[in-house]
Formats: sequence, structure tokens, C-alpha cells
Amino acid sequence: MPNITIAPATAERFDDAEHALTGGGDGASCQCQWWMITNAEWQKTTREQRERMLRAEVDAGPPPALIAYVDGEAAGWVRVGPRPPQVRLRRTRSFSEHSEEPWDDESVWTVSCFVVRKEHRGKGLNARLLEAAVDYARESGARVIEAYPLDPNAGKKIPVNDLYHGVLSTFQDAGFREVARPKPYLAIVSLDLTG
Repeated sequence: MPNITIAPATAERFDDAEHALTGGGDGASCQCQWWMITNAEWQKTTREQRERMLRAEVDAGPPPALIAYVDGEAAGWVRVGPRPPQVRLRRTRSFSEHSEEPWDDESVWTVSCFVVRKEHRGKGLNARLLEAAVDYARESGARVIEAYPLDPNAGKKIPVNDLYHGVLSTFQDAGFREVARPKPYLAIVSLDLTG
């Protein structure tokens, strides 16, 4: 049984964050900046610039994500934090037209991105990362967590690289309720942290 631990993505763990992000999928090129900048800004930035943006974000704190370790090796990542700074979420019509929460409310947090290295997939890391993200958000004063997972059982083949959103069943198992279904395969889920 592997030993799984989860820790905040702090400045001293930046190399671990990079290791987690670069083990498969789009994490290496994205640097978890997709939701942080507009499409126009995205088109103008290089991978190296996005890495510098992530480093600046991590250095400035508070930690924008959590890192999962399997037997001491950085194996996964989840972005969790206040929703307003993630500007592309608000600009995504499927989300902006269906969220129950005001977009400028800093007490609304979001889980917007998962990355798990290929060699560590199938070990339940997304569920462990989500559980830790909920705890982190609650401890940080979040009122609600929202997320935008995909439903692979909705009849559409979902490319593996799109699963960075997370899978609907993982959120449902963690107690999130579905608040909208903007597309047959795309859900908006929410968890109230005040109770």
C-alpha cells in the first residue's frame, strides 16, 4: 500500500509542483495558468512565461494548489482557491450562465484543475486531492466550493487531457451536489462549507 501525503504548493515545493505537472497531459505546457488568464493573454504567452507566472503565484502565496506525494514522490496536483482570480471561468459561458454564486464573491472557491502523473493514475489520487482541497478551503474561510467536472457516462467520449476538470462521480462521492448541466457531459457542482 503506497504512502500518500498531501501538502500545499509552497515556494519551497516548486520543483515538486513542476514534477507533478509534467508527468502527462497538458500540465507541462499549461503550468496551471489556463483559468488564470484570458484567451488573448494565453495566446501571447509561452510555456516558459506561464511557468514564471506560476512561480510568481506560488512565491507570493497563499498556496494556489495542493501537491499529492506517493511514497515521497510528487505525483499529483489540484488547483484550489478563490474563484474571482480565475478570470477565464467567468468568461466561459457554460459556467457564467449557470453558476448559483456571484462571480465577485471571494468566499466562493473553486477546484478547477487536476493533474496526476501517468505512473500514478488509478490509485485514487483525485479523490484524495479533492478531500484535501475541501479541507484546505474550509480552513481558509471558504463558504462554498464550486467545480466543473466532466461526466464520462453521458455518452460522449472525453479525451484524457480534458479530464483535468475532474470526473463528476469523484465530486458526488465527496458530497458535492450538481447545480447545473450546461452540456450533457459537463456539470457544475457545489459544496456548502458553512454547515
